[in-house]
Amino acid sequence: MDVFAAYPLTPDRWDDFVTLFGPNGACYGCWCTYFRVPAAERKALDGAAKKEFIHRRLENGPPPGLLGYVGDRPAGWVQVGPRADVPQWNSPRTVSRPLDPADAEDPSVWAVSCFFIGSRYRGKGNSHRILDAAVRFARESGARILESCPMEQAKTSKSLGLYVGSMRVFEGAGFREIARRKDGRPLMRLEL
Repeated sequence: MDVFAAYPLTPDRWDDFVTLFGPNGACYGCWCTYFRVPAAERKALDGAAKKEFIHRRLENGPPPGLLGYVGDRPAGWVQVGPRADVPQWNSPRTVSRPLDPADAEDPSVWAVSCFFIGSRYRGKGNSHRILDAAVRFARESGARILESCPMEQAKTSKSLGLYVGSMRVFEGAGFREIARRKDGRPLMRLEL
């Protein structure tokens, strides 16, 4: 069995990110812009523009998340960083909005907002592995709180719709529910 490892997504890993996301940009062609760009602006962008947006974000730093590998093959992605880096995740209209509005600008309050596991690597525990790496990365980067807003249930563990992660995976990492604004979508927190 190949070893799983995760590394901050830095410009030198861009080609691996593109390989993992494929020609269509992973989840519904998003290129991980969903929580970064207001809906009206995002809908006006085609796939190439979304890809360019995240490439510029990567070039400007800091790393917007971690890229996971099985052996030397890119296998997974998790978007993790300060809440302020994913402004749409903080919108007052979303289920992921912070309990305290000040948390949206607090550099020590972080979010795990997106996952993408390549189809051949799903259902094999890689979401758990990359979340564990995200927790370590957040802690080592000075986060004091890490939040998520996963799905409570999905039809299968291999569902593409699990881009926000599975509640079960977050529970396994020690996150606890702190609010529920919509059935099936708990706001969860891990104090670091």
